Amino acid sequence: MADSAFFCTLSHEGVLAVIGNDASKFLQGQLTCNLNYLSDTRSSLGARCTQKGRMQSSFRILLEPQGCFLAMARELVEPQLADLKKYAVFSKSKLTDDSDHWVRFGLSQGDAVLQGLGIELPADTDSVARANGLIAIRVSEGRAELWAPAEQAEHLHQQLKAQLPEADINQWTLGQIRAGIGQVMPQTRELFIPQMINLQAVGGVSFKKGCYTGQEIVARMQYLGKLKRRLYRLSLEAGNAQPEPGTPLFSPTHSSAVGEVVIAAHTPERIELLAVLTADAVEAGDIHVGDLQGPALTLLDLPYQLDRDREIQR
Repeated sequence: MADSAFFCTLSHEGVLAVIGNDASKFLQGQLTCNLNYLSDTRSSLGARCTQKGRMQSSFRILLEPQGCFLAMARELVEPQLADLKKYAVFSKSKLTDDSDHWVRFGLSQGDAVLQGLGIELPADTDSVARANGLIAIRVSEGRAELWAPAEQAEHLHQQLKAQLPEADINQWTLGQIRAGIGQVMPQTRELFIPQMINLQAVGGVSFKKGCYTGQEIVARMQYLGKLKRRLYRLSLEAGNAQPEPGTPLFSPTHSSAVGEVVIAAHTPERIELLAVLTADAVEAGDIHVGDLQGPALTLLDLPYQLDRDREIQR
């Protein structure tokens, strides 16, 4: 169903708002993405790192006239808010949890529905279109987010339900996995650097923007080519328990864990997941969930290739 037409409510995510004249300037020094690339018609993926380059959150960032909105795993909004506030003391920006002010829907193959709402959303990933107080964002091929003020939630839900089957978060996550878009979850907070989840391959890291928190580590990994772990897409036979984010993965060629699950979702036939793994463990090809006696994983393709030279031009 992940590739078919449906909609779902993105209740698993919240919205962090940074409002004020200095919002973009403040965030430019805090985030991996380049806010100079954002516009009324362009959004971006991004992350906030520690000084050691480990991601506290990953998100989609949207530019609005009054500031910026960052959509991330709901449980990460409050800790990320607390951390950013430490750095915003001298900035003319107000940081708040805006989750209750928005309703967000995920639409798969729903462009005709968007058009019926007066929204013409381009096919290009990261495109943004607005109409009648609604905001649509292209997050990957055939997939879009639809944002609306919370007071429109019930009416908009009924409009969508009249035209599309309603699905659960699992189906949306499955599409995200097949698009190769990793995400920081509460269990993996401060575990990965951006390149470990291939964030630079999907436009979430800029190597031309200058300093931001964790930038030195992130840049060093890119330019010196020392990254030993990155994101892979894998599958697990149906009938096994779906692994949670952060579940360790093992290989008989190593004495300790060779990686961790990033996100997972299921179909009737199998479980699909994104995981951060060491390249040599992937090459050896014998990877198990939880421990060496756990179920075996099968490697699947990602829809993009890593290209370091192209990535550093962002």
